[in-house]
Amino acid sequence: MIFDIKRFAINDGPGIRVTFFLKGCPLRCVWCHNPEGISPRPQLLFNQKKCIGCDTCLDVCQQNLDPRRDRNTSVDACLLCGNCAMSCPTSALELAGREWTIQDIMKVVEKERSVIDTSGGGVTICGGEPLMHPAETLAILRELGQHGLHRCVDTTLYASEKVVHEVGNECELFLVDLKHMDSDMHLRYTGVRNEQILNNIKLVSQQAHPFWIRIPLIVGVNADVANLTASARFLASLPHKPEVVNLLVYHDAAIGKHDRIGSRFNPDNIDMRPPTDDEQLAALQIFLNEGLEAKIGG
Repeated sequence: MIFDIKRFAINDGPGIRVTFFLKGCPLRCVWCHNPEGISPRPQLLFNQKKCIGCDTCLDVCQQNLDPRRDRNTSVDACLLCGNCAMSCPTSALELAGREWTIQDIMKVVEKERSVIDTSGGGVTICGGEPLMHPAETLAILRELGQHGLHRCVDTTLYASEKVVHEVGNECELFLVDLKHMDSDMHLRYTGVRNEQILNNIKLVSQQAHPFWIRIPLIVGVNADVANLTASARFLASLPHKPEVVNLLVYHDAAIGKHDRIGSRFNPDNIDMRPPTDDEQLAALQIFLNEGLEAKIGG
């Protein structure tokens, strides 16, 4: 179940890449930039600003629903067939998520093959959380491997050691999200504890598997000196350090996506903001001081 494809991706691994976004994630990060990737089911998105009130969506709905009002609220009623989205003349309605075959995926990749090869790029499997769907993720990776493509998996590593090991054997690089070092805080902001994630980062490091670390910098959540220092020291203590630590500046672009899904961004009104330039540089210096390769951005 794929909800987005990004071509000419330059921040999802080395070179120019094609990134596939698999639907479904066990985490519920307050700041999630892809809320349409959380549910493993297809979802209807509605952009009120694009709607011209033509009611075409009403005419094509087999269940006699108003998709603009009833989207994602009654699973039994809505068939999630996508007819309303396909018929909408202004794309005010969109269907996020549809099933793809391996052949469909490879057709997309082969169209970009010359750019991928010239740039030293490849394909990245993202989400959602790809490790939530190990069988599907492994099938895609194996097919890519048979075609000699460089493979990245962008993941939280919130999965069993067995899954991490199996996926690691079928990719050249992990892009790993590290959100908070304190398990209670991790639970508060993401809905899960972090022990499994930290253990799997250690596992990947012990196996000397190449990995990058990506840390969202969010003032009010994890950009304080104590957490950043704990993060840097943890990473510096690993037997094999990450190739790079990417400090990703928080933004609230997902607010519009929540509106289109019909959910609410940051329902508990947690105080979050992006770090200033000075705060970014101070955060970067913490990681550099521990001997880590680090930079602001992807």
